[in-house]
Amino acid sequence: MSSPRVRKIADRIHVIVAEMLERRVKDPRLGFVTVTDVRVTGDSQHATVFYTVLGEEDSMESTAAALESAKGLIRSEVGKQLGMRLTPTLEFIHDALPETARALDDILAAARAADALVAAQREGAQYASDEDPYRKPRVDETADDDPAGEPSDAEAGDEDA
Repeated sequence: MSSPRVRKIADRIHVIVAEMLERRVKDPRLGFVTVTDVRVTGDSQHATVFYTVLGEEDSMESTAAALESAKGLIRSEVGKQLGMRLTPTLEFIHDALPETARALDDILAAARAADALVAAQREGAQYASDEDPYRKPRVDETADDDPAGEPSDAEAGDEDA
C-alpha cells in the first residue's frame, strides 16, 4: 500500500466488510468475527482481509467456510459502495496475530519469573574471593619519586660505589 489512494480503498473495504458481516450475512456458521486489517495491492485488483474469530478451533473452521460462501455477496457490495470500474477480488485469511502475541506474553512472563528468581538468589550472596577479582597493574614504587623515570641523585651515586 504505497499510495494514499490505496490506503483509502483498504480502509473503506475494511468498513464495508465489517458492516456486511454484522448486518447482511446471516450464515449460522459465522462466529464472532472481527476484521483486523485489509491490504490492497498497488493496482487495487486484489484485497486480502484479515480476521479473527472468538472461540474454539471448530468455530474458526466453520467461520472460514461461511466467509468463503459469502465472498461473492460481500464482493458485490464492495463494488457497489466503492464505485470503482474494477472491483477487487477478496481473500479472507485468519489473522494469527492474537495467538502470536499471547505466546510472546507467556515467554515474557517466564523471563520475568526467571529474573525474579535470580534476584532472590542474589540477595544473600557473597563474593567468592575479593570484591573486585580483576588484576590490577603493578605500581612501581620507584616511578613515584621521579615522573620522568630517571634515577634520582641518591640512586645514581649508589651505582658508582
